[in-house]
Amino acid sequence: MMRITSSCCSSSKRGNSVLHPTTTVVVFISNYMSKTSRAFHSQPSDPARSRETHRGDLEPRVRDLEHALNMFDEMLQRRSLPSVVRFTQILVQLVKMKHYSPVIAMSKQMVRCGIRPDQYTLSTVMNCFCHLNQMGFSLCVLGHFFKLGLQPNVITYTTLINGFRQQGGHCVPNVVTFSTIIKGFCRRGDNNAAIQLLRKMDERGCEANLVIYSTIIDGLCKDTLVVDAMNLFSEMISRGIAPNVVTYTSLIQGVCDIGQWQEATRLLNEMASINIYPNIVTYNVLVDGLCKDEKVVEANSVVEIMIRKDIEPDVVTYSSLMDGYCLRGEMGEARKVFDLMLRKGRMVDVWSCNILMNGYIKQKKINQAIEVFEEMFRLEILPDTITYNTLIDGFCKAGRMQEAEKLFSRMLSCGQLPDVQTYAILLDGLCSSQQLSRAMELLREIEDNKLELDIIIYTIVIEGMCKAGRLKSATDIFSSLSSKGVVPHVRTYTVMINGLCNGGLLVEAEKLLREMGAKGCSPDGCTYNIIILGFINNNEMSRAVQLIEEMMEMGFSADASTTELVIDLLSKDKVDPALLSWLRKGVSAGVPFLMFPIAIDQGMSDKAIGEDWMIGWRVKSAEAKIDHLVTSEEIAGLVKTVMDLEDGEGKEMRRRTREFQQIFHAAIAEGGSS
Repeated sequence: MMRITSSCCSSSKRGNSVLHPTTTVVVFISNYMSKTSRAFHSQPSDPARSRETHRGDLEPRVRDLEHALNMFDEMLQRRSLPSVVRFTQILVQLVKMKHYSPVIAMSKQMVRCGIRPDQYTLSTVMNCFCHLNQMGFSLCVLGHFFKLGLQPNVITYTTLINGFRQQGGHCVPNVVTFSTIIKGFCRRGDNNAAIQLLRKMDERGCEANLVIYSTIIDGLCKDTLVVDAMNLFSEMISRGIAPNVVTYTSLIQGVCDIGQWQEATRLLNEMASINIYPNIVTYNVLVDGLCKDEKVVEANSVVEIMIRKDIEPDVVTYSSLMDGYCLRGEMGEARKVFDLMLRKGRMVDVWSCNILMNGYIKQKKINQAIEVFEEMFRLEILPDTITYNTLIDGFCKAGRMQEAEKLFSRMLSCGQLPDVQTYAILLDGLCSSQQLSRAMELLREIEDNKLELDIIIYTIVIEGMCKAGRLKSATDIFSSLSSKGVVPHVRTYTVMINGLCNGGLLVEAEKLLREMGAKGCSPDGCTYNIIILGFINNNEMSRAVQLIEEMMEMGFSADASTTELVIDLLSKDKVDPALLSWLRKGVSAGVPFLMFPIAIDQGMSDKAIGEDWMIGWRVKSAEAKIDHLVTSEEIAGLVKTVMDLEDGEGKEMRRRTREFQQIFHAAIAEGGSS
């Protein structure tokens, strides 16, 4: 017998509802969609964090159905409801016991109590419908994933396919089923899974159609995997599937995004040769691509072609053109396009207003941006979250924090909900203007409102504290991240390491460097340069040299600040012994030389290193006069070449140096020529 009770729900029933899963899922979906605006007890989670949480929580052990129902009821009656994770863990164990109908009814009760399902809850419900041979409702649950912005994983789709297979031929997945699933994979950027499923279709004898191929080609192009998209396009043609304007438009967008304009022209000519003609979407792709590449003159030419072919430019066309002018800083021309849109009727929308406002703000013309904002109300265009974020960001960057907070209050009073980006902008503005107490107050307000914060928010506050010298506050926030379920990324570590270095806490900084590597967050070039500068500025040259070597072994280059500091140290009358020792390693370490002969007998060595062995650069030729001065700019240029791992000449020099290094070590080894 099934029990569903809860202190947060108006009804408490025992009965037969569990015997009607079809009715349950309809209520399940409709109830949830009516509650999306409610503040849920459990927070939405991204896939990675949710997966870790499911594994990490202490899982309640279920003995049987009656025990599970008692536990479920007890959890629902708590003043502070447990997270969706704990509820889902009970559901999963009941599925293993084959209690499918009770699981569906329990999931319904969760939603009625305001508990937001995550992808694992929905996958569990889908699995139940599959076992009950209710495949239509399984597909409804899949659609529910997309409506909630959740990402089905491979297990979800495998469950769905296995459900169709278990129907014993009564409900075999067809091309429409596969097309739906492939669309889901492509929508979340999982092109590999989409291609794998395409191959599964071949194995099952289900022929893919134009829609499936075009969907995958579009997904590949959106991820700039144009070569893969072209290969799939060729495969489609070889199978006798004729492309249409949608297929070609996806390919054109792909090549435009990577600046291959000749290839875009070739595709347009190919379309014309088989009587496929561009539509407004195709032209808009071309205009947008050209404008993003700041080729506004060419984009205008495309618009003229559209008009000659009786294809009327729409809001997308003109908005892209306006964005192109904004990128070039030509705000007068951008405004002309905006005014043209106004003259053409109700063509201006919130998107086009946001583009113009953003253009003004990037040019530090915030008063003009405010005029556009006020004009939106006269045009009866409601600003969205992006509108408010754009203008608030402009105020913050201009140091006009009072106006930023006033606009934020206006945003709330208009019923426009802020997002994480809104709070990030405000926190960054407060920290930049040294209003750290207000920043901490705002952070606590956000946390109290149960808004799911990402690591970017905390990194902004940590950096603000570090810059203000409040290392203890920064360290406290950093240390609390794990308890909040937030994982630091490389930027967070780098900010914290920089703060520790500036505070002279080099031991703690290096400890954090090692900790991030151990936790799977490898330091990048910026991290290394920051800590190297920290050691140099604190006169810890020996350790700085070791870190420079480590950095270059990891494949990172010294940045301008590190290079300049090293040059300054080398230019001093007395060079630090550790730095000299590092330079003296020379050939033995496989490091290219910079030659500056100061005695007659050093000319031979200079010639050997620079011309014969080609493992170094001349700073001053052997023939030059002894009193010839070399500018710091000349030295800086050469040192940057040595330390820049991406420089072509530097790469070749290091390759030759490594060869010579091997010869050197072979010569001094036992039995070697030396």
